[in-house]
Amino acid sequence: MPAAPPPLDPTVPAIARTWPVGVRPSVVRGWEPPATTYGRGHRGVDLTATPGTPVRAVAPGRVSFAGRVAGKGVISVELTETGAPPLRTTYEPVSPSLKKGDEVEAGEVVGTVEAGGSHCTTRCMHWGLLRGETYLDPLKLLPPWLLNRGPSRLLPVLDAPLL
Repeated sequence: MPAAPPPLDPTVPAIARTWPVGVRPSVVRGWEPPATTYGRGHRGVDLTATPGTPVRAVAPGRVSFAGRVAGKGVISVELTETGAPPLRTTYEPVSPSLKKGDEVEAGEVVGTVEAGGSHCTTRCMHWGLLRGETYLDPLKLLPPWLLNRGPSRLLPVLDAPLL
């Protein structure tokens, strides 16, 4: 009897350098892993985004898919140096501005949010993360400084000499 393949690495390195939309969008619906392979769940996160909002690659990689799936625009990016199989981010509904095989840098625009095609009750973009066929929580790509960063504030400098 053949040996079972080794399990995929479920770890997600915090390599993102930007949010896929906006500066710090609200999470409309979080990641809810299914109990079984085909069970109910939410295989990604939904972020607030209006149609026309630029969608950015969260980390460097290569476009592995750009097209339509079930009537929705989708773009997927395989992330550089994330193991075998590599981590892959997905964004939908998105009108892709790149094609399969294009290299992307973190923060580079890969498309724009499409009007319609979203499964949200409000305007949003779905952001997914996979390793092979295993879905993972895409928010884990965000390092703490990006995930929890509040707005910058300038404070007065006390006891500084006036020049």
